[in-house]
Amino acid sequence: MGASSSFKQHPKLTDYVNWFEIPAYDLVRAAAFYNTIYNISMEVVRNGEFVMAYFPAEHGVGGALIQGPGCYPNDSGVLIYLNAGGDMDSILARIEGAGGRIIMPRTLIGDQAGHFALFIDSEGNRLALHEGSAKRAAAAPKPVRKAAVKKAPGKKAVKKAAAKKRS
Repeated sequence: MGASSSFKQHPKLTDYVNWFEIPAYDLVRAAAFYNTIYNISMEVVRNGEFVMAYFPAEHGVGGALIQGPGCYPNDSGVLIYLNAGGDMDSILARIEGAGGRIIMPRTLIGDQAGHFALFIDSEGNRLALHEGSAKRAAAAPKPVRKAAVKKAPGKKAVKKAAAKKRS
């Protein structure tokens, strides 16, 4: 055992999650489920014994559905909160039709934290949706856009324009 002073200091991270994988028994069925509830089209890629369907993400945290050895869906493991943006009600409305079930409806966490809901996906995984607070989004500072101001011409430019006009 070492003393706490022997632990190496690590820089503070801004995000503690950088990738997630949601296991699936039937990747086609799972991709159809998420394509339906999010209105997206996931890219499916085979890599050896594994098949993955990627959530489209250009920035931020990315993730995929995965089928292969050791990838077993469950409803009692780590809970992943998927972003509902400002569209939680629409996403929840599509879950049952896509083969999942809602196990906790839209629930207020707090005025600052927003809402969450829990669901079981088509493969039996328990996941959450999170929708941030409208108050929190409204409180975020908006960038100030300065009006464009034209600079008055300098003395040389005025003299040059006057000389040009005379000729």
